[in-house]
Amino acid sequence: MMTRIWPIALGVVTDSLRRKVVYVVLVFAALLAFAIPSLPDYGLGVEAAVFREVALALSFVTALVVTLSLAANRIPSELERRTIYNVVAKSVSRWEYLVGTWLGIFIVAGGAMAAFTVIEQAVGLITYGEPMWRLWQGALAIWLEMGVVAAFAVAISAVSGPVVVVTATLTALFIGHSRSTLLGGEGALALQPFMPSLDAFNVVNPVAHGTGVPPLYLLSMVVVFVGLSGISLLVGGLLLARRDL
Repeated sequence: MMTRIWPIALGVVTDSLRRKVVYVVLVFAALLAFAIPSLPDYGLGVEAAVFREVALALSFVTALVVTLSLAANRIPSELERRTIYNVVAKSVSRWEYLVGTWLGIFIVAGGAMAAFTVIEQAVGLITYGEPMWRLWQGALAIWLEMGVVAAFAVAISAVSGPVVVVTATLTALFIGHSRSTLLGGEGALALQPFMPSLDAFNVVNPVAHGTGVPPLYLLSMVVVFVGLSGISLLVGGLLLARRDL
């Protein structure tokens, strides 16, 4: 199975590296990272914490732009150019093509997050004299969330165009982070075992202002990532299988 999925993923990675959008987003994000220390501070003695908080927000936006730019248009463009026929004609199942596409996007998003976190660390070290290793915990959380976002976007793209994919994904992202507000604190707590929300990936406070994220919580993020991504890819595989190519 992986012998069929992995080449598709590598093809997505190779094609993504040829696109200018990834590099343009990273360059602008790096410029903004260098500009963070010039922002107004919240108070004396918390400058490094403010930097980490803004850096995480910037990382999230960067990762979201990269992920959506790759996930929203990949399968629709392959269908339009009919290149997908060459793939599915080689004993590759449609769901394997879908998973391979998602895996390639997930790898690219991880590479972008790693590059951007290194830049943020360099800026933090130069400006505040701290290596800020906890930023990697935030990067991991954002990367896993982008994996869920990419899985949802790829699933929707199996039956819809880029505009619908972006709109639906941003709506799902908003709802995923608003569950506690929509249901109320007690309701959200009661449904937490059955409806894990995207808030599981929100580690801004422990990374920016605390002592970091405990290992058990990191494990819970992986569980939520596997569950939500798996459900989205399962639905996407079914949608693509039913599509008349």
